Amino acid sequence: MTERDDITLLREFAATESEAAFAALVQRHINLVYSTALRSVGSAHAAEEISQAVFIILARKAKSLGAKTILAGWLHQTTRLTAANFLRGEIRRQKREQEAYMQSTLNEPDANVWPQIAPLLDDALGKLGERDRHALVLRFFENKSLAEVGAALGASEDAAKMRVNRALEKLRKLFGKRGVALSATLIAGAVSASSVQAAPAGLAATISTVAIAKGAAAGGSTLTLVKGALKIMAWTKAKMTIAIGVSVLLAAGTTTMVVEKTSHHKPSTTDLSWADDPKYWETDSRVLDRVPAGVFIFRPTRFANGGGGVWAGNRMSVKNYSVGDLLDNAYGFGYTRTVFVADVPPDRYDVMATVPGGSGELLKSELKKRYGLTAHSEMREADVLLLKVKNPNPPNLKPDGRSDGNSSWIGGNKEIKIENQDLGGFFGNIESTLGKPVLNQTGLNGRYDLQLKWQPNPGESDKDAFVRALREQLGLELVPSRAPVKMLVVEKVK
Repeated sequence: MTERDDITLLREFAATESEAAFAALVQRHINLVYSTALRSVGSAHAAEEISQAVFIILARKAKSLGAKTILAGWLHQTTRLTAANFLRGEIRRQKREQEAYMQSTLNEPDANVWPQIAPLLDDALGKLGERDRHALVLRFFENKSLAEVGAALGASEDAAKMRVNRALEKLRKLFGKRGVALSATLIAGAVSASSVQAAPAGLAATISTVAIAKGAAAGGSTLTLVKGALKIMAWTKAKMTIAIGVSVLLAAGTTTMVVEKTSHHKPSTTDLSWADDPKYWETDSRVLDRVPAGVFIFRPTRFANGGGGVWAGNRMSVKNYSVGDLLDNAYGFGYTRTVFVADVPPDRYDVMATVPGGSGELLKSELKKRYGLTAHSEMREADVLLLKVKNPNPPNLKPDGRSDGNSSWIGGNKEIKIENQDLGGFFGNIESTLGKPVLNQTGLNGRYDLQLKWQPNPGESDKDAFVRALREQLGLELVPSRAPVKMLVVEKVK
């Protein structure tokens, strides 16, 4: 029997208050919610109470959640907000002490990756755009394949891969600002392996019973927590609902903007000062959803100390984006498959676009107008790495025939351990780690277990050690070659 998806179960509960449907949702997502709460507050007892509050909120809001809701992402965000409300009490001091301790271990050479990023993870995810956050939650919290991530986001598998890699890079930069310098590969492995752990036995059943009644039998402290979290959620939503009306006229190669703002202070149609207010640039699709169609703003950044972006269908809003980032958005190619014939200036921009057909053509037009930059895709002979099987019986790479669905990806200090996963994501990480297009010629399909450790020998770089470990431990070799690859060629109009 085909497993029913989250929205089907949610609709069934909303319509009939089906206990079985809601219990299935709790059972499916309890580990994610409990783990997120536990990371935030550091107390198992408090995490259980927060989890109960989150599912009470879900029961109360079941009828209002739209058909396109990605429930795992919604639950992660709701857990963060509920935990934030909880942390207003005495637990805040414990959280600060825990984070200070974690920061004190960052320079220890043998420190594991997960303890470094655990205290920072959920706040960092909250700073990402909604689609980036959903992509990471689905891929690494829920262990979805890239094809499944793409289906949930309404995109192709290749687009999902690009989204996940781009979101990991943003996460890496956010951690870097907090003093945690790690590669995207190590972050992906650590989050996949350790972000979700089993909730205490019996917690799902207890929560289902209490939440189905929308908290009628919950304790006073839990109801207080629910009430406070709902206030935070309502306040956050209200903060983002100031209506903006913008129309754009494109004629004779120029863009004319007429701006109106419905608020207590209504500017003239020529006053663009509202765009300096950060709330108009929140990286949240709920802000973008309320901007009418036809908006296109392209301006030097006002957010030199921040960044991020949100995409929702044909809509986008990004801040503090480099020209290279905008080229990536305009043409849809990653840096390993981009050739810059022309120099790319260091300028950074804020862009908002809700135009029919998407922002791609307008971005291309602006980059061409401002810098003379244009680009096209073509098959080019390029330096590539051909990934091949050198040893068909390697010591640390074995097919996994399990059908239980359990999988993991553990990353540490120059170590990766994967259990019961397809290798597509691992091959993609090889390309991003080595910085060259990697053409997969292994023919390896299905799910595998692998373990990879590397340590540079004297005079050997980390990359060389990584390549050697691939060969010796996984039986994979990377053969430098020249081959035709579909590349994005960025050039300057003469």
